[in-house]
Amino acid sequence: MSDELTVALRTYRLISAAVMPIVPLLLARRVKRGKEDRERVSERRGEASLPRPDGALIWLHAASVGELASVLPLIERISSRGVNVLVTTGTVTSGGLAEQRLPRGVVHQYVPVDVPYYVRRFLGHWQPDLVLFVESDLWPNIMIETSQRGVPMILVNARLSENSFHRWRQLPRTIGNLLKRFDLCLAGTPDDALRLSDLGAPRVVTTGNLKLDVPAPSADATQLAQLTDAIAGRPVIAATSTHPGEDDIVIAAHKRLTSSFPNLLTLIAPRHPERGATIAGIAAAGLNVRLRSRGELPDATTGIYVADTMGELGLIYRVAPLVFIGGSLVPHGGQNPIEAAKLGAAILHGPHVWNFAEIYAALDKAHGAELITDGDRLTAGFGAWLSDTKTAAHVAGVGRNTVDALGGALEHTLKSLDPYLMQLQLRQRAYNA
Repeated sequence: MSDELTVALRTYRLISAAVMPIVPLLLARRVKRGKEDRERVSERRGEASLPRPDGALIWLHAASVGELASVLPLIERISSRGVNVLVTTGTVTSGGLAEQRLPRGVVHQYVPVDVPYYVRRFLGHWQPDLVLFVESDLWPNIMIETSQRGVPMILVNARLSENSFHRWRQLPRTIGNLLKRFDLCLAGTPDDALRLSDLGAPRVVTTGNLKLDVPAPSADATQLAQLTDAIAGRPVIAATSTHPGEDDIVIAAHKRLTSSFPNLLTLIAPRHPERGATIAGIAAAGLNVRLRSRGELPDATTGIYVADTMGELGLIYRVAPLVFIGGSLVPHGGQNPIEAAKLGAAILHGPHVWNFAEIYAALDKAHGAELITDGDRLTAGFGAWLSDTKTAAHVAGVGRNTVDALGGALEHTLKSLDPYLMQLQLRQRAYNA
């Protein structure tokens, strides 16, 4: 492939190089806001904080928590084959998840800011033999600098929404130039594959959505027992991964539902835990509120319990049989329903679910979830299931079966990656010999 860049890409590279002097200032501001890891912010400038492991190295980049969680089983399988793995992420929360969940021996770093000099510094140290990008977090300088070194790049669990497709079509030569740098694109759905092919991606294969093969999230046994005891005997509903504009709707629904279910407890787990205090402030008008981040448990008088902590959805879904999945009543694109379905929750969701369109469509078609369009329908949906627990349990069972039937992406992905992995395994064995 010719490495000639489009005008848009050349302009981007010039601008990103020109802004390098102010990047440290921007990073410092992000540190103050808790958006960067203070102790490891130098990694964002491409400075490695760990030595490169000897031998063959696969670099896998997953932007944030959701992307990293979806590929943890893939990382485990690759690592078990004896090849070194470097994982990069871009958020503090994903860094925390990496520390907790990455297999032993897998290295984690924060991805460098997409400035040519920082990217070259990063690549010069790590010298990857294969790069796996997850979903759609594609940075031009990282892709260009990597391909110019002749390093194979593969897009795994590739996702491209209809909205993103139409935006990218505004610059067809530019996006085509980037996508043609991939050796292989492993798409989550046939629609994703078609859109990527239309934009110029070579060798596109539909392998399925890796999120469907992630085990249901765990829950700390002690924490689960404490929360279960605290809410024993009460009707419980939950709203998870909520975004601004949705918490007000959920709280209003709670107030209306208490006329029929006076002992109702509503758990709200915001997508961004730092919003916990804001949500508590909204609910405080007329309701008793407690926040999990303060180490509080709900008592008999608590109406709204804000679960403003990270990594505890496995706990929430085990105690709340009825769940609204957020990011869907506001035009965000919806959050992942798979974990809730796997743990047996009956699911309500809004209309804005393009991030997981195929999964929600399958759930709705099978009646393993229910679409609601506004606060009135949210209230009615919860109210119906609180009154008819048998129907709610049936919906939850159908949802679990539907998600289980859609699995298999991990094995399909590994099969597609196998020629690359075998080559690196042989190289690693030769190095160790």
